[in-house]
Amino acid sequence: MSDTLASTPRADGFQMPGEHEPQQAVVMAWPERGDNWRNNAGPAQAAFAAIASAIAAETPVIMCTSAEGAAGARAMLPTDVSVLEIPCNDSWMRDIGPTYVRDDTGQVRGVDWQFNAWGGEVNGLYEDWSLDAALAAELLSVRGEARYSAPLVLEGGSIHVDGDGTCITTAECLLHPGRNPHLDQADIENLLREYLNVETFFWLPRGVVNDETDGHVDNILHIARPGEVLLSWCDDPQDPVYDICREALAVLEAKPDARGRKIKVHKLPLPGPLYMTDEEAAGIQPSSNMVREPGERLAGSYANFLITNQRVVFPLLDSATDEAARQLLQRVFPAHTLIGVPGREILLGGGNIHCITQQIPAS
Repeated sequence: MSDTLASTPRADGFQMPGEHEPQQAVVMAWPERGDNWRNNAGPAQAAFAAIASAIAAETPVIMCTSAEGAAGARAMLPTDVSVLEIPCNDSWMRDIGPTYVRDDTGQVRGVDWQFNAWGGEVNGLYEDWSLDAALAAELLSVRGEARYSAPLVLEGGSIHVDGDGTCITTAECLLHPGRNPHLDQADIENLLREYLNVETFFWLPRGVVNDETDGHVDNILHIARPGEVLLSWCDDPQDPVYDICREALAVLEAKPDARGRKIKVHKLPLPGPLYMTDEEAAGIQPSSNMVREPGERLAGSYANFLITNQRVVFPLLDSATDEAARQLLQRVFPAHTLIGVPGREILLGGGNIHCITQQIPAS
């Protein structure tokens, strides 16, 4: 196991950098669950390989797999993607991997949050999450990085930081009874101050409709850089996301960020609505917790992209809105290369590109 520290990142002068800051690598995990990924995860594996390839052209990629899945992963992945045999229950690296923090000297350490499959006994998505819960510590150990063990059930997709003292999250997720029912909002903020080294919090009320992570912030919003965010936006008053995104905008406009800036909000078009087809649902093995039904609305969002060095990798989700999303992203990231990768297979599993990746900041 990795060296577990008794202190906190804040006490040691460490802080979570913004995603826009330089990265040394991106970590992913190979999809294998037949009750989440259709057709025994074959289409999802092809999608993960395409995303890994898009990232690896700019930033080294590390793919974690089970021992059984390693050969298949190596066969499908580009040769410059490293494969590590560290098993997990599913493949949402943003949520099960460590959240990396860095100090002023460039030293990098990892925060290992408690994980309970997005809700534990209340509304968790599967009953055995032991491999997922162990992955962060195992990865940090293999990489020789020190570990902070945080006393908080939290997934990486539930937080966004700007690296400058501001944290954005959703009340729907972090205050959900399936996470930390013994903690109130002030308690959670105090722990996030210690483990992310942030000062100011924006609590969006809700995430995207039908998001089975209980409304992760990374599926409705993305921080581009300090003082600037992209927010999923819907102009159809009949769509429940219409009110959700306006509630979020009101929160973002209500106060300055940690450095006194008024947050600039770019409205990112919402794809769809998108729904699971009969064929897609038929390819998924039945599960008591992860319900996958024909006609189910998918929590599609272009906000679920990854910034990695001078590249932005974003999901292609809807031919009617893909180009508008691309154009807005290019305006917000004029110096970055924009790479669109088909994201529907990942969306069918419950997330997208940001959910399946975790950046390691440059040291």
